[in-house]
Amino acid sequence: MAEHKHGSMDIREQEKTFVGFIRLTIWGAGISIGVLIFLALTNA
Repeated sequence: MAEHKHGSMDIREQEKTFVGFIRLTIWGAGISIGVLIFLALTNA
């Protein structure tokens, strides 16, 4: 079995995927909050 050296793996793709996931989550939360505010203002 090959020896594993800690920190030697290329994780650029994983980092890009994580950044994309965080960006999508922030956008989704912002849109959801915006829709809720819109609904609250138009329901009065």
